[in-house]
Amino acid sequence: MSYAIPIWPQPALPVAGTDQTFPVRRIYCVGRNYAAHAREMGHDPDREPPFFFTKPADTLVQNGGVMPYPQATKDFHHEIELVVAIAKGGRDIPAASALDHVFGYAVGLDMTRRDLQAEAKKMGRPWDMAKGFDHSAPCSAIVPAATIGHPTKAAIWLKVNGQVRQSADVADLIWNIPDTIAYLSGLVELFPGDLIFTGTPEGVAACGKGDVLEGHVAGVGDLKVTIG
Repeated sequence: MSYAIPIWPQPALPVAGTDQTFPVRRIYCVGRNYAAHAREMGHDPDREPPFFFTKPADTLVQNGGVMPYPQATKDFHHEIELVVAIAKGGRDIPAASALDHVFGYAVGLDMTRRDLQAEAKKMGRPWDMAKGFDHSAPCSAIVPAATIGHPTKAAIWLKVNGQVRQSADVADLIWNIPDTIAYLSGLVELFPGDLIFTGTPEGVAACGKGDVLEGHVAGVGDLKVTIG
């Protein structure tokens, strides 16, 4: 088969401790999955059904990279997250076997144009331009679950220019990893290469040009990017 235009590179992340890369298919993100963050955004933290939005795979920014300050915003926010990498797909995956579908874990940032999101919410419009813009998904290398197991209790934090902005534990997730995979696979078929950003804790705030963002999930790794 010949393509009418040049084919673009396959988005991928390194696999920690190997010379392999993990090809990324789709990026799913869970909204308001920590109670304290739901409250700071003005919502009831009760365990309602999860909701999801997506980012294009080519919005990934590699660990140590420079993330350009995006156009069309004056309120650019950080959201630190534990990321799940899917190795085996499926539909209607039972929560009891969901972890069998996981390849590994990473540290990610769901970067958000908060002013655009607020306007979209006000007008009842989609969040796509607030969430799925260029360079909006910095992510660390993926650490295989075969190496670290499946994190159920792990500190997660984000520093901006050395100052802690977000700090919590992944045990505080409203929808844990198996439940999230089970629910999402009831909405769409999951495939190898999919990533799930599992939600952010409280403390989201604006950042600007020149800021250095350092994220951490205990047992998983670290992420560092600079806003250019």
